[in-house]
Amino acid sequence: MNESEHPIILFDGECQFCDRTANFIIKYDKRAYFRFASLQSSAGQKLLKKFDLPTDDFSSFVYINKESYYTKSTAALLVSKGLGKQFRILYYLIIIPRPLRDILYQFIAKNRYKWFGKKEECTIPSPEIRKRFLT
Repeated sequence: MNESEHPIILFDGECQFCDRTANFIIKYDKRAYFRFASLQSSAGQKLLKKFDLPTDDFSSFVYINKESYYTKSTAALLVSKGLGKQFRILYYLIIIPRPLRDILYQFIAKNRYKWFGKKEECTIPSPEIRKRFLT
């Protein structure tokens, strides 16, 4: 699989919850399938511009697969589908209409800093994991 065939996850690099979620995905992504970039990074900003998405709204993570992108609950469910058998079952929640799924997603996104806080410093990943991050 070449680099352009790996789905990319853009996440809020200042959010503790988002950072923990990215680390969770890395832990369970045994095939090293996903690539990552923070929404605030130059790579993240470039991808946001490419898809004509806001470059100053970090309330949703973005799942990019080739020339398509997904946000909010759809992005989360697509990640679960790509993680492995024990998480793939969550993808079936896709049958719930997106507006209903996104209500819960938006509630968590709105409160994530209050509940989990902001990062004071960047996490420094190991060299092996760092290769999975876009710069």
